Amino acid sequence: MATRTLLPCTLALAALVAALAVTVTGGGTLADRDPLYGWYAVDAGLFVLALALLRRVPGHRVVPLVLAGSVAVAAVGLLAPPRTSDDAYRYVWDGRVQAAGISPYAHAPDDPALVRLRDAGLFPASDGCSGWDERRTAAGDCTRINRPAVRTIYPPVAQAWFLAVHPFGGGVRGVQTAGALLAVATTGLLLVIGRGSRRAALWGWCPGITVWAVNDAHVDTLGALLMTAGLGCAAGRRPGAGGVLLGASVATKLLPALALPGALSGVLSRRPTRNDLVVLGAALGAFAVAYLPYVAVSGPAVLGYLPGYLREEGYEQGHLDRFGLLRLAVPDGWAPWAAGLVLAAVVLWVLRRGDPRRPWRGALLVTGSALLLVAPAYPWYGLLVVALVALDGAWEWLAVPAAGQVLYLVGGEVAQQAAYGAALACVLLVPLLRGPVRSRRSPAAPDSGSGAPGTGRPVVRGRR
Repeated sequence: MATRTLLPCTLALAALVAALAVTVTGGGTLADRDPLYGWYAVDAGLFVLALALLRRVPGHRVVPLVLAGSVAVAAVGLLAPPRTSDDAYRYVWDGRVQAAGISPYAHAPDDPALVRLRDAGLFPASDGCSGWDERRTAAGDCTRINRPAVRTIYPPVAQAWFLAVHPFGGGVRGVQTAGALLAVATTGLLLVIGRGSRRAALWGWCPGITVWAVNDAHVDTLGALLMTAGLGCAAGRRPGAGGVLLGASVATKLLPALALPGALSGVLSRRPTRNDLVVLGAALGAFAVAYLPYVAVSGPAVLGYLPGYLREEGYEQGHLDRFGLLRLAVPDGWAPWAAGLVLAAVVLWVLRRGDPRRPWRGALLVTGSALLLVAPAYPWYGLLVVALVALDGAWEWLAVPAAGQVLYLVGGEVAQQAAYGAALACVLLVPLLRGPVRSRRSPAAPDSGSGAPGTGRPVVRGRR
């Protein structure tokens, strides 16, 4: 019986890994997107199938299978150089600049003062500069680094990570390998926090891990790992460690700040405790301490290209390209303010009604809502959502990073509104459908990996 339930899931997982391998090695690039549509759809379908079959796997076999699948899903991302994002080349450059004893915030990559740090990997000289990930600097040099005329945008913990990875190859393959290690480590952490829950596969087997976390090597994966660890510590009554980890996650990519209200779930419905103050104080302290060395060297330049990025990506008044769903309902000029008000209401709800035993639930609500409101064009921002879904089990929120992926490939306002509109419908409708289904089930047999009523602890079927 165990073989009959394990084999179908294993075969589906193997098919997923094989499809992801083809996606990475021959499924298209950012300059040749047509093959990606089909392969991404195949990957998503096999992911859903593997998850469905995992429910039938005996409990004592879940952890080894989830871990093995996570390793395989991450490993196939290493089969080719980045194919849909060139951010990894900036990571390599920032690590190299720091290894040379120079602040990454001091110079843009095309600054003549840094010419001695160039190599053929980042500044190819003889290939005609015709690749999808190549462009010319103002001086006419070819480079794979995006936005070569501006200083880096990445916060200090990300910079420390780039420096730490630099000695291990000093090239894009090194940051890809680091991304794979972070992805698998996050799966392991999810299994620990969830006590072997099947939910960890929502992260470990997600096709986005192959593409966003490993092949494109986005540093958001580090932010997701630190955020997951921080929320786990907060739920485990280790507020100091939880706050430090959450602060470090914010100093990696800023977006994990959206998870902080989750760590303070329910604080407004009771008298704030020492733990609440410690989490908040430790998070703010860790964030400040992370910035201090770079501020001492570079001063206000640590903001890097952040103001220009917000303008370029359509987040500023007068240059709005985001907030697609809100702009269907309110004038363009009101959209950022409306987004702020809605997000503030969601945060207030979490602070009043959130469950402190499940801080990831409030973190998911705030983070997912923010992405729905802003409608970013970069799907790897949704890695935070994937990690939070793996903690909470509310799989419908995976529609949010999926919407980002659609928008990233298709582009345009219509695609933005359609993709994020579909994601919003999924987030709203699935819980309504889930209620009647649960009411028909026996209360003595909860779903594998679902929370036991009144305990806040995950239940794993098949374990004694």
